[in-house]
Amino acid sequence: MNERVLISGASIAGLALAHWLTRHGFRPTIVERAPRLRTGGNGVDVRGDAVEVAARMGIMPQVRELATDVHGMKFVDAGDRPVARVEFRDPGSVEIMRGDLVALLDEATDVEILFGDTIRGLEQDADGVRVTFEHAPARAFDLVVGADGMHSHVRRLVFGPEEEFVRHKDHYFAFADADAALGEDRWVTMFNTPGRMAGIYRSGNHAQAKAYFIFRSAPLDYDHRDIVEHKRLVSRTFGDETSWRTRELLDSALADPDFYFDALGQVHMDSWSQGRVVLVGDAAWCASPASGAGAELALVGAYRLAGELAAAGGDHRVAFARYDAVHRPLVEKKQQIGPNVRLMVPRTEGGRCVRDALVRLPLMKAVGAVERRVQGRNARPLPVYGPRR
Repeated sequence: MNERVLISGASIAGLALAHWLTRHGFRPTIVERAPRLRTGGNGVDVRGDAVEVAARMGIMPQVRELATDVHGMKFVDAGDRPVARVEFRDPGSVEIMRGDLVALLDEATDVEILFGDTIRGLEQDADGVRVTFEHAPARAFDLVVGADGMHSHVRRLVFGPEEEFVRHKDHYFAFADADAALGEDRWVTMFNTPGRMAGIYRSGNHAQAKAYFIFRSAPLDYDHRDIVEHKRLVSRTFGDETSWRTRELLDSALADPDFYFDALGQVHMDSWSQGRVVLVGDAAWCASPASGAGAELALVGAYRLAGELAAAGGDHRVAFARYDAVHRPLVEKKQQIGPNVRLMVPRTEGGRCVRDALVRLPLMKAVGAVERRVQGRNARPLPVYGPRR
């Protein structure tokens, strides 16, 4: 029952879902707007239950092998002098570059991928979903999954306009390739002016560094697919900044054809499914990059969705409801991003001074250790899903 599944988006969630659906005896197909896998991106964390999911997929040894080996985050003044440091010490978490994780998921997943195409229309009935594409001939599927990000096209087609579900979190961010010589090896270096942050990320295991920019702003009216406009917005915001190494980082980032820009937004939905269509990953619950939980939620959510479909024998009505019930508590927890953005981007100069003073306190390390122990005690074992019944 319901074996043919179309997944929109060769994302972390989309590829992981295809892997588990195949393992459970379903026949997934992926359609991806880009002409190839998106191999760029920043560092993402595989942590919590996502570590167990990756282990069950058989890719956890490679994830550890490709770990970024970043020691922590440091804040600097205009003279590049460190004013505060935060070390990353979480033995239960592994950071890996997004592109590396996508490549591992692709290697572990043997499915048909329609590159350079996208869904144009969806028509549901009691027997399935008729899907029309921009380029490929129309096809019939039993189920359709939107794994196409915060600006999900599937969500817009089935659930309604984006503004009903996406909440702006007062900031925009950008990242792109940068000259590694501008940052300290194995550290994320950040420089702040009120409401803005420029930084550089240098992995210990990658020659290429990443430039980061975050700025506070009311919602902006722009095309989220227009990279030329994205570069113009960031250049306009940081172009007058001559302190620290901001100018060099900006020039390096603007030269990168894979420059990425978006809002620090969140997606909130009362239900992730409608009929035979369901959402997974950022399309359903984006917690924003400030949460640091995107990869964790995507891997665990994909595992649970595929597993619940298998446990229900392909009955989407039972499986979608169960998937929502078991995964939503984790999503709601991760969407409580708390002071993360204020830590990176203080609104005022006084706020920056308070931030730096707090970060220097030994208490910050103790709080993090206690939080990890509490989370570990409260965690429920990840279920093991058998083959489709």
